Amino acid sequence: MFTFFTMLNRWIRSLSARLWVTSIVALALTLTVLAMGVTYAFNHYPEQMLGRHDLIQHTKELASGVRFDGAGRPVSVNLPAEQAWIFSAAPTEIHYRVLDEQGQVLFASANAQNGPAWVPGDLAAAVGHIEQVKMDGRSFDITTLQLRQGPAHFYAQIATSARLLDAMIGTKVRQIPANVRIITSIAAIIFGLTLTVTVHRLLKPLREASSAAALITPRNLTTRLSLRGMPSEIKPLIEAFNGALGRLENGFTVQQQFLASAAHELQTPLTLVRGQIELQPGIEDKGLLLREIDLMARQVRQLLHLAEVSEAQNFTFGEVSTVDVARDVLAYLGRKADTKQVKLELDSSGAPASVWADRSALFILLKNIVENAINVSPPNSVVWLVIGAASIEVSDAGPGIREEHLPFLFKRFWRAPGVRHDGAGLGLAICKEIAVAHEWRLSVSRLAAGTRFIVGF
Repeated sequence: MFTFFTMLNRWIRSLSARLWVTSIVALALTLTVLAMGVTYAFNHYPEQMLGRHDLIQHTKELASGVRFDGAGRPVSVNLPAEQAWIFSAAPTEIHYRVLDEQGQVLFASANAQNGPAWVPGDLAAAVGHIEQVKMDGRSFDITTLQLRQGPAHFYAQIATSARLLDAMIGTKVRQIPANVRIITSIAAIIFGLTLTVTVHRLLKPLREASSAAALITPRNLTTRLSLRGMPSEIKPLIEAFNGALGRLENGFTVQQQFLASAAHELQTPLTLVRGQIELQPGIEDKGLLLREIDLMARQVRQLLHLAEVSEAQNFTFGEVSTVDVARDVLAYLGRKADTKQVKLELDSSGAPASVWADRSALFILLKNIVENAINVSPPNSVVWLVIGAASIEVSDAGPGIREEHLPFLFKRFWRAPGVRHDGAGLGLAICKEIAVAHEWRLSVSRLAAGTRFIVGF
């Protein structure tokens, strides 16, 4: 449940959600205003919206149904079945006439053959207009259209009672609000679905840029985000990010060069100072001075190692026997272990034939971890180095690492409070850099008695 609400909150705060919601709200408001306008127009001006169109359409159908002989004289009227039915079903409400130029009735519907002209005066002046007249005390709308047959002109007229027109319009108007609501709902649903796909596609370049930016680490600061396919609104952001990367790369390079140069330059003076102290007689606390110089020299070497492993070009990869490297590490640290009365054990029964690695880097990684294990181990205890098919484990029987210290374990220059052995807090940071360069997993776990470090290939 917590994960669901977290994802929901993240989506709500996302640009995709804001674009989606804004567009849906804009569409809903637009459709609502449009629907209200259409409904208002149909409710308050139905004759103008529907009646006029229907009257003209019926008159056009009447005109197109007039048939002429070879001499150009009208001989009959053929109406569509639906229109013919209307004239026969409501003979008192709707009539038609076909007239010549003089206004003589040539054809007419029932009860419309006789009687005065529906529109007095010139018929040509009534063409295309709707005239409202009184017939038998009732209101009728008269529509007139002209027919041309050679040099002769004829006229088609339809008279529709106001009562029938109101009934026809009312039937249609009642359906409009429901139809508008249905169309609006369907349009909103379709738009929402298509907008989801559209927004997802439009934001694809931004997601790709975010993914590419997330992969940039101090080891690949030369990488730059591509501007290809980026919208013009996002390009300034990408360019600014690439510029920041360039400045960061330059600063990081200067830092690494200074670190390596300083460490390298300090090695020789420290060696000379140590030699001079050893040769000078009568120096008080000579052992303490030599110990401090050795500690400083060790820290300088670690700084040099840290500068080296932080640059990918300093690694030389190849097939390396983990067993041979592990034996070299144990041999190198054998005297230190004997001094601390700690036994070193190697279990290589599940070791692979070789791994793809930089031999020197793997040696430094294992040396730092095993050396730390020796430093924290009590006398007469055992430090185990176990080589498996896909991992290397180093475990000790020391006091263990406190839970709250685990997040800081691989940070540079961090040392646990109260630690007694010498060091600058760089050993495990170097191990982490080596693991990252090899794409290995370096993890640590607490044991019932002691700590276990695992290097997973």
